[in-house]
Amino acid sequence: MTGMNRPIKRIALAVLVMFVILLVNANYLQAVQAPSLANRPLNDRSEYEQNQVQRGNIVTADGVTVATTKPSNDLFKYQRVYPAGPVYAPVTGYDTIFTQSQAPNYATGVEKAENALLTGTGSQLAFRNFIDMITNKPQKGATVQLTVNSKAQEVAYQQLQQALQGKTINGKQQVGGVVALNPSTGAILAMASYPSYDPNQLAVHDTTKLNAVDQQLTAEDPSPLLNNASQTTLPPGSTFKIVTSSAWYNQDSTRNPNTVVSSPQPLQLPNGNLLNNDSNEQCGSGSGKTPVYFAFAQSCNTPFANIGIQLGGPTIKSMATEYGLNNPSAQDISGVSVAPSNFTAEADKSFTAFDAIGQHDTTVTPLQEAMFAATVADGGTLMKPYLVQQVTASDLSVVQQTQPQQLSQPISGTIAGYEKQMMTAVVQQSEGTAFAFSANNENGLVIAGKTGTAQNGESTQPDAVFTAFAPADNPKIAVGVMIEGGGYGAAAAAPIAVAVIKAYLATLGNQ
Repeated sequence: MTGMNRPIKRIALAVLVMFVILLVNANYLQAVQAPSLANRPLNDRSEYEQNQVQRGNIVTADGVTVATTKPSNDLFKYQRVYPAGPVYAPVTGYDTIFTQSQAPNYATGVEKAENALLTGTGSQLAFRNFIDMITNKPQKGATVQLTVNSKAQEVAYQQLQQALQGKTINGKQQVGGVVALNPSTGAILAMASYPSYDPNQLAVHDTTKLNAVDQQLTAEDPSPLLNNASQTTLPPGSTFKIVTSSAWYNQDSTRNPNTVVSSPQPLQLPNGNLLNNDSNEQCGSGSGKTPVYFAFAQSCNTPFANIGIQLGGPTIKSMATEYGLNNPSAQDISGVSVAPSNFTAEADKSFTAFDAIGQHDTTVTPLQEAMFAATVADGGTLMKPYLVQQVTASDLSVVQQTQPQQLSQPISGTIAGYEKQMMTAVVQQSEGTAFAFSANNENGLVIAGKTGTAQNGESTQPDAVFTAFAPADNPKIAVGVMIEGGGYGAAAAAPIAVAVIKAYLATLGNQ
């Protein structure tokens, strides 16, 4: 008997050890390795489970649904749908059936930025999910409300499409973007891009088709997936004179819009080369001396190039940074991929002369253009742009809300008043480059703005730029428009900005 116990004990001990190993392994897999296993690219179960939840809607500030889900009759329970796909694509982005670990481009835009809340897995929804579980209700994603106004957005896209469809430069589709901001809060009222794409094509449940569409859109040049409103940079042209004149006013408190500045035609640069006004026209009366507001309204180049030489690159760069250029904080917008706008402080003052009028290597986005106007409209304060207004759970409780934040204070209220006076002259006075949109032609609406016509080095046709705000005395909206190869800012970009302004103000009851 005793001789038999020893083998039995050994077997029992071996079985016990194996049970312990199994228990340890099971607990290790569930407690330690579970997240990494769930996130492995080849784990289709995570993909399956993610698409069994009714993803939350994305809606505009005025209640229009721009992303929703509908029941599906295939492996996945729900299908993502974008009712007005290309119009809102730069805002919503897209969501695919892939998980983040399966594809780096599984989602973009607000769909990516707010994914946890849209899928109902965010920590803010933990209590709501617990209540749903004990009441046997299915998990449901939260609703994300944007700052975007549907009327302004739709008009912005339609205007871009009308201006650019079928237009090419060197065989490539021309691009353009529009951004509208609420100057007092920084809320993005519109963000449109052309060319655009249909997110519905990427929300399909057929992975082969999804990958094919993604590869096709990515390979196109320019790619429609690029948000030209925030990711494409072009030279600002004469709209940059807002920054240059701001630095000039800031340097000497005795200066004002009536201060007379040198305005030769042409201007001899320090390196001996000549810089000319557009079409070699004389500035003002042709006397070589012009009030700065008149030079600004007429968009003379030589006075502001000369001011740039006097100020120097570092001084202008400091002001440009306050306006948002070279500023990483200005690029940090949830749901929006933002390319940096850039101003380089050159040692060569001849280069600075061109930089001061928005040429050479100075580049900005349409978003930055809107920020120029918004700063002036808000009395010199630049508010941080944002796209998501609030997020509400399925029980309509608010789980996230954006509070407006000040980004910087580029100029004083006094200087903002000077800039407003000059921008108003651009549109309202007969010598102004945007006089075609004066109050007499816009049913009494007084718009303040600045045109830009920027040489781009890519084609003989310059880029068209316009930045504006309205109503001038009580600003509700600031807009930036950039059209690659569009020609004159007043002819190609200004009409788009004015259309967006009027569409938005109409929703407020202002005509």
